This record gives sequence, C-alpha cells and structure tokens, in this order.
Amino acid sequence: MTSTADALQQRLAELESHLEQENPVLLSAVQSFRVIDRVAYRMGLLEPNQSFATQIPWWPLISILGTFSAGKSTFVNYYLGHKLQRSGNQAVDDRFTVIVYSPETVSHTLPGVSLDSDPRFPFFRMSHSIEEVAGGEGSRIDAYLQLKTCRSDRLRGKILIDSPGFDADAQRTAVLRITDHMIDLSDLVLVFFDARHPEPGAMRDTLKHLVADTIKRSDSGKFLYILNQLDSAAGEDNPEDVVAAWLRAIGEAGLTAGRFYTIYSPDAAIQIPDEHRRKRFEKKRDEDLGDIYQRMEQVEVERAYRIVAALRKSASDFTRNSVPLLQSAMRRWRRRTLATDSLLLIAAVGGFMTWSLQAGQWHGFDYEAGWLDLIKSIPWGLHSLEGSLVVLALAIHFGVRHLAALSLKPGLRKQVEHLHPPGDVMTAFERNTCFWRPMILGRPFGWGRRARAEIDEVLQGCESYIQTLNERFTNPKGLSEGERASARAPEAVSAAPQTAHESPLPTSEPV
Repeated sequence: MTSTADALQQRLAELESHLEQENPVLLSAVQSFRVIDRVAYRMGLLEPNQSFATQIPWWPLISILGTFSAGKSTFVNYYLGHKLQRSGNQAVDDRFTVIVYSPETVSHTLPGVSLDSDPRFPFFRMSHSIEEVAGGEGSRIDAYLQLKTCRSDRLRGKILIDSPGFDADAQRTAVLRITDHMIDLSDLVLVFFDARHPEPGAMRDTLKHLVADTIKRSDSGKFLYILNQLDSAAGEDNPEDVVAAWLRAIGEAGLTAGRFYTIYSPDAAIQIPDEHRRKRFEKKRDEDLGDIYQRMEQVEVERAYRIVAALRKSASDFTRNSVPLLQSAMRRWRRRTLATDSLLLIAAVGGFMTWSLQAGQWHGFDYEAGWLDLIKSIPWGLHSLEGSLVVLALAIHFGVRHLAALSLKPGLRKQVEHLHPPGDVMTAFERNTCFWRPMILGRPFGWGRRARAEIDEVLQGCESYIQTLNERFTNPKGLSEGERASARAPEAVSAAPQTAHESPLPTSEPV
C-alpha cells in the first residue's frame, strides 16, 4: 500500500510541475482536489493510494464516434499524417483505440490492460465497469481496448480516441458502457455518419443514441456532427439531396440547431470528373475541415473548463451524496443497534425476574430478607457473576452491532449503485461500524464543521477558477496583453487553497 501511495504521490508531483508552467488555474484545481482527498481519507472514503484527481483525465480528450464504415479511421490517419489505423469498407476494428504522442518514430500497439491499469488514461479500471454490465467480460479487457502511440505533432498535449463502428441495434452492453464513459470524459466528440448510406432514416435507433441522447446533455456543445465521404455523392444528378436526406433524418432525431459538417478525405477521394463540381466540393470540404481542425486545436480551452466542472461536481456530490448516504446509514445502524440492545435487555430482565420468582416459590424464598442470601448461594460469588454478565453483555452488544451493519448493507449498496457517489461509501460504512469505533456520536468519523468548511472553500474556489479562465480566454475590458497578464497573476494565486505546506496528492501526467 505504501509503495503504490508513494508512486501516486510522485505522479501527482509530476502533474503539478507540468501545470505550474502550462496552466496555473489547473494547478490550483489539483490542490483543491487534494483538499477533498484529505477529508475523504479521514472519513475512510478513499484509500491512501487513491485520489479524486486521478479519476479524470488531465490531458485534452477528443473522441471520434460514428457508424460502421463512416471513414473515422481514414479521418484519423489524414489528421495525424500517419497511416496508423486500418481502414476499409467493412468494419476492421472492434476495439476502442486510445492514441497518444510518442517521440519514437515507430508506432507501438499496446493491449487494453495498459489503459485499464494506468490512472493517467481515460479508461482506468474500465474492466470493473464492464464486469458490472456483462459478467465475465471484465477479464477480456484486451478485446475492448488498445493503446497506440504515434509521432505526430498534432497529438502533442492531447489524447485521441477512435471508437469501433456504432450500431445501436447490435451493440453489446459492454461497448455501450465504454461509449458512454468515453463521451462523458471527452472535451470534444466528433460524430461521423456515412454519406454513402442510402437510407439514413433506417438508422433510427442509432441516430437516437448518437444524436437524440447527446443534444439533451448539458455539454451538448462539444458534439460536432459530420457527414463524411460526401465525394461518393458527387456523381449523383443532385448531390444536395443526399445532404438534405441526412439533415432530415438527424432533424427528426432532435438536432435542429448547431453546425452540420460535410467532408471527405483528400487522400481517399473519388475522382470527380466535372471540374466545376469538384472545385465546389473541395471548397466546402476544406472550409469544414478547417473548422473541425480549429475546434480540435482549441480543445485545451474546453479541457480547462471541464476539469474545473469536474472539481465542482466532485465537491458537490461529496456533500450531497457521499456524506448524506454515509450519515443516513450510520443513523439507521445506531438506531437499529440501540433498539435491539433495548429489546434484549428488557427480555433479559424479564427472564431474570421470572426465574427469581420461580426460584423463590420453589425454595420458599423470603424476599424481604433473602436477596443477599440468594446471591451468596451462587457458587462463583457476586464479583464473578458481575464480570461474567459484563462480558456477556458486551459480546451480545458487539454481535448486535455487527448484525445491524450487515442488515443495512444491501440497501446501502443499491443506493450507491443508483447515485454513484464519490468515494467508496461501502468501505467507509464498514470502517465506521467496526467494533473499536464508538457509536455514541452517530455520525461518520472525520466529518464535522472543519471538513464542511474545507469542502465549501473548494466550491467557492471553483467560482474563482472560472473567473480566472474567463479573464485568460476573453478580454471584455479591452486590456492589452501585458495588462491582462498582470491582472491574472494575483487572481491565480489567491484562488488556490492555502495548502502548500502539505504533501501532494495522487494524480499524474499522461504519457
């Protein structure tokens, strides 16, 4: 445990060193995560080798999602300038591929376990999530994920995720879980459709998952919808009808606003004999590709806001879900234990009174003068009896405590699965109900005014972080660059929690 905790501390230190130069606001966010972690450590919600900061990717993430043979891999290869991904008219890869930069000229392909076991990447411990929805599949993580390296300057400072072809009708439960996880973590999602598909309306279920379920999200602005391989329609008498059919199908799925791009890969384009039409197609393609690439290059800005939003969500969910769940479970455990103890005590007293009455009747006992004689008549004596009764009472009490905790676990587990609160509430409940912890307080250890004040400080800090980011990326006052820099410096420092004297918490910097 100590070695893994030290390794995690080292990775966080590396991340902090990187962010100190790149983005001081995110450095402050790391320190705020450390505040939440400290509270969680005291409450037993986190192990020493865990951190909320490691549960989010710190590099900008771009995900590519779409239907089968929509040209996703071809787009990736053209964007990177390397033929990294296999491409073709049929489905050629059924795994999610995480693509990262490497200075080596030779690209490497690593198995899914490299992602599942490394908290620096977006699919850390994905095998556990797969196992929840598809029993036995968690051990086959290599069949779902792979990591590839590429020496492309466009990959510097970001991570690209290429997904297998999407078909809602035939998609496996585990693949849907990974897809939703990938979408949640991404700063930008490119959704590809195949212009060669003759009947877009037949893809109703797929369009629902790729369009209808995404436009309802609070972060719907990060989705770009792209009709790819439009060059295949160049031979049609009226190629605009192809685009119109897709626009209608996507509009029926709910997308009535936002930009819809039409592109095709210059490397794999079909020859267009009509020069006028070819130039018109190329002009539109280049304009849309330029817009898409610009969004991909600006993903760092969205990453900064995403991380602050994740920090705020972690702090909010901690106080709204994790702590109330644990407090409620402990109150019920305390009431159930005390009620059972009381019933057993009443039963014991009643039993003793019944026994004493029967003993007095059987032996002609004189109650006015003989209580002491009765006690003295017991062979082991009064003190031995008191000690035995105390030991027996304690044994019964701790047994009741344990059984009461066990009886509450199934209900608590269902609540945890429904709410997905930050931290391990089940483990914290077990620790707070163990035999050596007194139950008189009726609240989790480590939670009180001080802890609440620390979490509130983190939430207030999030507002300062957002304001600092706005000052960095916007200029409503019309200040010069020098004036903006001098105005930002004190804000970034004051926004950070004052925890410089404490050791760094777990997280790391991606490869």
